[in-house]
Order: sequence, then C-alpha cells, then structure tokens
Amino acid sequence: MSKAEAEQGLDSLLEYIKRGRGFDFTGYKRSSLVRRVNRRMQELGMEAYEDYLDRLEVYPDEFTQLFNTILINVTALFRDAEAWSYLAQEVIPQILANKSGGQQIRAWSAGCASGEEAYTLAIVLAEALGIDAFRNQVKIYATDLDEEALAEARQATYSAKALQVLPEELTRKYFEFVGGRYAFRNDLRRCVIFGRHDLIQDAPISHLDLLICRNVLMYFNSETQSRVLSRFHFALNDDCFLFLGKAEMLLAHANLFTPLNLKHRVFLKSSKLNLRDRLLVLAQSGDETVGSTLARQIRMREASFDAMPLAQVVVNAAGTLVLVNEQARHLFDLKQRDVGRPFHDLALSYQPIELRSRIDEAMRSGKVIDLRNIEHNTSAEELQFLDVQVAPLLDADGESLGASISFTDVTRYNRLRLELQRSNQELETASEELQSTNEELETTNEELQSTVEELETTNEELQSTNEEMETMNEELQSTNEELQAINEELRERTEELNDTNAFLESILTGLRTGIVVLNRDTSISIWNHQAEELWGLRSDEVEGQLFLDLDIGLPVERLQATIENALSGEAEYQELFLDAINRRGRSIRCRITCTPLVNSKQRQGAILLMEEWKQEQL
Repeated sequence: MSKAEAEQGLDSLLEYIKRGRGFDFTGYKRSSLVRRVNRRMQELGMEAYEDYLDRLEVYPDEFTQLFNTILINVTALFRDAEAWSYLAQEVIPQILANKSGGQQIRAWSAGCASGEEAYTLAIVLAEALGIDAFRNQVKIYATDLDEEALAEARQATYSAKALQVLPEELTRKYFEFVGGRYAFRNDLRRCVIFGRHDLIQDAPISHLDLLICRNVLMYFNSETQSRVLSRFHFALNDDCFLFLGKAEMLLAHANLFTPLNLKHRVFLKSSKLNLRDRLLVLAQSGDETVGSTLARQIRMREASFDAMPLAQVVVNAAGTLVLVNEQARHLFDLKQRDVGRPFHDLALSYQPIELRSRIDEAMRSGKVIDLRNIEHNTSAEELQFLDVQVAPLLDADGESLGASISFTDVTRYNRLRLELQRSNQELETASEELQSTNEELETTNEELQSTVEELETTNEELQSTNEEMETMNEELQSTNEELQAINEELRERTEELNDTNAFLESILTGLRTGIVVLNRDTSISIWNHQAEELWGLRSDEVEGQLFLDLDIGLPVERLQATIENALSGEAEYQELFLDAINRRGRSIRCRITCTPLVNSKQRQGAILLMEEWKQEQL
C-alpha cells in the first residue's frame, strides 16, 4: 500500500468515527494517532484501514478498544492545560457573575475516575473565589461507575511526580505533605462529594452551573449518547456550561447545546427548544413520573413507526435523513448510521427515482406527490414495482418540518394485472386456452414454492457459515492471547538479560585489572576500562578487531601461543610477564594471565587479565 493510499484510508476511518460517533480526532498529533491506531490493528492482525473500518461496522464494541488505545486512559491534574486555562479565564467568571449574595455554586464531574479532574476544578474555583468563599459556596459532585477508582479518589493523595504540572505556589497552597505523599487539603476536600453513578440508568444531578464529562461519551453508541446528553441538558441551569473531552464534538446535538469554544470543547446549554426537543429532554431527565411516561410514549411512537408494513423514511427541512423504518432499511440497504446524513449523499435520493426535487416541491407547495409503478431492481436482481408518495410534514402553525416518503410494493398487483389482461385476451381467443393458463399459473406457484425452499436452504447454509466464522474468530482470539503471553515472557527475559549485562558491566568497570575477552577467532568482544587505561584505546575502537593485529605498547605476538593453548584446551591457566609501554609512554612490567572461556563445556574463547607488575609485588 502506498503512502497516499494509507493516508486516504486513515482519513476515511477518522471521518467514519466522526460521522458515526461524533468525535473528531483530526486535531490529534498525526504521528501519535497513526501509531496508536496501527497498534490496535496489529493486535487484530490487520494491515489495511479499510479492513479495520469494516470491523467497526460489524462489531460496535470495538470502538471501546480503539478509544482506550488512542486515549491510553490517562487522567491527571490539569490535563489539557490550555482548556483548563480557558475555563478559568472565560467560563468561571461568567458563572460567578450570575451568582449574588453567596449563592451556592454546583458542579458535576461525571466519569471522574481517580478524582484528578474534580480536584483540578476545586483548585480553579478556589483561586477564583478565595478559600473561605469556596468552602461556603461550592459543591462539587464527582461520580463514576468504578468503585475502586472512587475509593482512590476519596484518598486524595498524589506522588510528587503527579504534582509536577502545578506551580510550586499552588502545591504549597492546596496540598499537605503526609507520609511521603501529597494530600489535598482536608478542609477543601469536604466540598468534593464522591459517589457511584450510572449515566445511563441513574437520574442526573440537577441545578448545575458547570458539568464536566471528558472522554466518556465516546464509549456510548448514538442512541445512548442522545439519552445521556438529554439528561445533561436537564441537569444544567439555563445558560450554563458543559465541558467535554478533546475529541468530543456534539455534532448531532446542536439543538441541545451550542458551542462556546469548539477548540476547548466548551458548550452552552440551549434554552430555546421546540416542543419535541423539550419532550425528549424531559423524557430522558430521570423523572420517574413524567419522564418515564414520555419516554415510553416516544419509544412507542418510534416502535410503531419502525413496525409499519410500508417502507418509509423522513427527511427534515434541512435535507437530513432523520427516520428510517425497518422495511426501508431492508428494501434500500440502509444502515442505522445513515440516520443524520444529508439525504442527497444517499443512493436513495436518486434511485429508483430522483426524489430531491420532489421533496423540495412537496415542502414548497404543501401538497402530496404520488408516483406510480416505479421500477426498482432489488439486491436479488429482481424487478420490483413501487408506488412512491412524498408527503409534506407541517407543524401546527403550518411551517414545513420536512417530508415523509413512503414506498408501497405493488409488484404483485402489477403482475396480477398483466396476467389478468393476458387471461382475458386468451379467453376472447379461445375458451380452451383457459385450462392452459391455469396450468401455467399452477406451474408458476410451484416455482415460487421451490424458490422459497431454495431461499430457506440458502439461509441455513449462511447460518452454518456464520457459525464457522465465529469459531474461527474464537480460535484467532485464542492465538492472539498466546502470542501476547509469549511476548510478555520474551520481554521479561530481555529485562533479566539487561540486568545481567548491567551487573557484569559494573563488575568489569570496577576491577583494577585490565580484562580482555576474545572469541575463538581472537577478535575482541570485551575491553574494560582498566584495559583502556593501560593501552590508551577505547572499547569502541577495538571491539570486533583481531587482538593479535593491535598496535599497542604490549608485544601481542608473543601471546599467540598462549592464546592458542587456551583455545585448544592444552592449558587451563597460563601466566607470563612481558615488558611493555603503557599509554603514557612509560615502560612497565606487565603480568598477563590467560584462561579459557568455557560455555556449556565448550571453549568459546579466551580471557586475558593484564596488570602492571611492580617490584614490590615480587
């Protein structure tokens, strides 16, 4: 695959994530993004981005694994410092300006993990209000599903490394050094309330001035995101703020929140909603009386729409596909992810008939447009006839909301009409041909029955194939786990080898004797620091060189026989004295000890120990 093709494949993958989940990773550092996405693909044994995109379409749970790989699940104090700086300088002052007479300020950190985000917010608010006002006015609710993470968050203690991002002044002001760790001030800690909370199931905390939920929504599908965001909208006071993660865009929820600063993902609650949006917010708010009743009514309406026997789609006034029932998805091969896309981007907008101009005409005129006997080739390459009706959708004030397009399958009626015409003609020609026509109809019925049986057989074969593929997938997962275990074992062995080498290097460096280790071909593999001190050559200059070819102050040619005896096994220990000149040009008497290097009972080389022999040693 060429570099251009790879770039195009990655762009398509990122666009799919943005369109399907509403999260934009294009602002991330490109090299890091490529490395982390490729890491996840390698874990699955994939090389092409197109293959991985197909996996995301088939296995929605794969989004969780991908996001974990990209984000590395890291939380820290003042993570994304620029975003927190914007919050402190622009958002917090607006919240304080709306409070008077010591009114309480309420904030919620949803998905707080180990608490760094909640304590960061506490520091920002305490800096803006002052310590005393903070204690009296502020309540910060920090919630998560993970009880272990909440237990860690309640401890509020951090290492010196975790506080390196803070100025020394803030560290002294908000943390106390206890037992080798830094603990958040206890009097301020009481303003931060931790608790377990399920964003999907539990009712939201209400009357909030600020809601922080960073890098959590991306783990939900679009339906669950809508439900959670509706609850967030209900939880916030009017004109108050939602602070999201770096990749979260809210592209599909502009009616609930408007962007205040897209770069830092700060959004403002939209208080001007139409009736439908208000009902949806109320239905998802967690209210056990009104909300649950409305939620059931909305789900009932959506279920009834989905169960309609006619294929039907709905396009809003902006030209976006907003509803598709099951019949339409099956008939035109539409997917749930197509909801929210511009209608003109879909093949349905021009096949089996051009619909864009008809939709515009229906919304403009307010009249229903009927189209009869439209030919449509199905995926099975069968000709189908459809009656298409484009009906404008109007609100109580007569304002256009969009259009509903329904498709009625009239193939059977067309076929019957043609058959009746042919039968009438045959009756007019001769009565005896009626029997022949009946026989043909019976034959046709038998063929249809045969086709149905073949389709049932094909379906069983497909089910069998699917089961085989699931079995293969489980085997591949098992193989992947084994490879991971082998990789971990190799990593541990490498670490042990590195420790051993470091230990050996420390010994060789600390010895006061020059040590030279030779391979069987007398090339140098080890040349320690004391050998450098004796002969003036660094280890990187001699390693790999033939020892007997060295030009140093030692007459190495006189050592050839000694080395050969060690290599051949004729001598286990040899000692000799040679006159030499050290690196400083001074004549010395050098004592040399030669022993064989033995590994697994085989001679792998020779070890030479060299030291200056002084008279007093005699």
